[in-house]
Amino acid sequence: KTRKTTVKKNNVNDGFKKLKLLVTVVNRSKTEFFMDFLTAYEVNFQTAVLGQGTARSETLYMLGLEDSDKGVIFSVLREDKAEEAMQGLENKFHTLKNGKGIAFTIPMSSVIGVAIYRFLSNHKA
Repeated sequence: KTRKTTVKKNNVNDGFKKLKLLVTVVNRSKTEFFMDFLTAYEVNFQTAVLGQGTARSETLYMLGLEDSDKGVIFSVLREDKAEEAMQGLENKFHTLKNGKGIAFTIPMSSVIGVAIYRFLSNHKA
């Protein structure tokens, strides 16, 4: 009599989550606030750059948007935290004085190096 043994192979991707790049554009004066806010979603890496709006000054004045100085925040977070972070940002955009902004995510298809991945994903092995 022969006995079948099933061997389960270890999947390299077990426990690993995909990453996304979250891009958030806000008024420059609120950049620091939003960077601090995003750390609640296990963001371990983010950087901000200064931006300038492209609309003509006459148009901005008519819309009551004289300040065109922006902060552009690039944050890396796990895919499973992205929706929650986007909802949190949307809430802040609607409730915070001068807190208007836009945000979107871009899927990251690869990261070179296990240690880098673990840092970016806040993965504790």
